[in-house]
Amino acid sequence: MIPHVQLELSRSGMLSNYRYFRSKLKDTTKLLILVKANAYGHGAVEFAREMEKAGADYLGVAFPVEGVELKKAGIKLPVLVLTAGTESYPQLIENDLEPGIPDIGALRRFKEEVRKAGRKDYPVQIKLDTGMHRVGFMEKDLPELLEELKNSPEIKVKGIYTHLAASDEAQHDEFTLGQIALYEKLSSRIMEVLPYKPIRHCLNSAGIERFTQYQYDMVRLGVGIYGISAVDQSAMKPAAFLRCPIIQIKELTPEDGTVGYGRHGKLAPGLNRTATLCVGYADGVNRHLGRGNACFEVNGKMAPTLGNICMDSCMINITGIDAKVGDTVTIFGDKPTASELARILDTIPYEIFTSVANRVKRVLVD
Repeated sequence: MIPHVQLELSRSGMLSNYRYFRSKLKDTTKLLILVKANAYGHGAVEFAREMEKAGADYLGVAFPVEGVELKKAGIKLPVLVLTAGTESYPQLIENDLEPGIPDIGALRRFKEEVRKAGRKDYPVQIKLDTGMHRVGFMEKDLPELLEELKNSPEIKVKGIYTHLAASDEAQHDEFTLGQIALYEKLSSRIMEVLPYKPIRHCLNSAGIERFTQYQYDMVRLGVGIYGISAVDQSAMKPAAFLRCPIIQIKELTPEDGTVGYGRHGKLAPGLNRTATLCVGYADGVNRHLGRGNACFEVNGKMAPTLGNICMDSCMINITGIDAKVGDTVTIFGDKPTASELARILDTIPYEIFTSVANRVKRVLVD
């Protein structure tokens, strides 16, 4: 019996997904695992440790604070900070984190901070904008960048990367191939002015599966490691299960009234068995999953939600299901999957994962 709501991290699941993506790569291709946003809600430190043991070469985070957390936890892998705001550069240098550099102003500011710290040859990665148009150097910015790099003893360009906007959607393949072609052109021009060879990387999870031939020196594995595939979902394993116990069971008839806030939990004719769970929207169970829109798994059977999802609890209808107080209920995992909940909510699995609140304990299992 689990004492409260918890996110169970499946070591076997994450390692199975790791092996699946690793099998698509050359032995020489490095693998960066993205653990930003608390490892997509899975628990950054716990996940990073497992990936370090598995043989990953790099970790990627969005913000400096995420990288600092990993370093303080004893993670030894190099960490790329994708969105390193200039005000955080001293913190990056202090913690030996690699910044993604998106523009000439950021590059000059970082060089200044490196000088102040008395360092040189500090590893940085250059971000190229090949069509995502979020952040990064565009082609027109290259002459100024190349000139700046010719006299930059403070830094060493450890990597050059870009981000594919739609590598998971076949209707955009021509656009994706255009992005890759532009990346090849721009990264090659940068390499011409460097006396050493940086790591090049452009593929994300979907890119690894669909454009494997462009793996360059490294790939970035994000949502794929957490069990989501753009090609073959049957090859994936859940990396996490959101679970909680039943804390109370009631036997009710329509004469007893309704269930939950707003009286939206309508009871069927006859005897209804309802179960209250200690998980709610403050834990990451979206309110739109209530009122029977979703079913959770109880002892191998699917039980529909009943009434509105509350902040710290919710109710399900377990009529016809053999269940008792203390039994474990799966909110998402293998049944239902995060993808199934995402479809109900008209969103993506990323949002299901990252919505799991920090107050939910992450526990490594199997």
